[in-house]
Amino acid sequence: MIVKRRYLYVTVVCLNWETAHLYGETWISHHRLRHRLFVERQGWDVPTVRGLEHDEFDTPAAQYLLWTDDKGETRGVARLLPTTRPYMVKKLWPDLVSGELPASDSVWEATRFGCDQNLDATTRRRAVAEILCAMQEFGIMSGIDRYLAVMAVRLLKCVVIKAGCHVTVLGPERIFGRLPTVAVYLTIAPEVLGEVRRRAAIAGPVLRADMPVAA
Repeated sequence: MIVKRRYLYVTVVCLNWETAHLYGETWISHHRLRHRLFVERQGWDVPTVRGLEHDEFDTPAAQYLLWTDDKGETRGVARLLPTTRPYMVKKLWPDLVSGELPASDSVWEATRFGCDQNLDATTRRRAVAEILCAMQEFGIMSGIDRYLAVMAVRLLKCVVIKAGCHVTVLGPERIFGRLPTVAVYLTIAPEVLGEVRRRAAIAGPVLRADMPVAA
């Protein structure tokens, strides 16, 4: 599963409750990473147990895109959940969306997006770009048109939009933890994937999973 790259041994894997056992420490280390990112760094009031962050939306319906290092430890994460199932924005923060909330196979929720701050800046930028590409690749494979996401405004402007993603803001800002945060749609399309790859100088697919990937 580990793919040799010029800058580091890395990969983005897609796993879920049924396949997590195939990836060693990757699954549990992603919960540790989430604790560091969202509890320790951003001050979120979310469930934790022994340094593992989790919530009620970590269910068998969720898919996880995890960027791993050469030891199989998760250093970047995005969680994806179909809006035909219970999802975070609908249950907890419907006021973030000015309009009708989605409930469609073509719209998934993307949450817990983040990257390990202990990586050096160059590797961190690459990891974030590869996670964004993996989100696009998974979406294209799965017939998804948009992701509904809740993101810190600074992350949205300085990272996601700058990377080449197409974003539609859905409602007002709200303070989560220590940061202004907003709900958005992220467009999923081959041209968006191509632009994110171009800006990050990524030559081809980055998602490693037991499924075909976008060319």
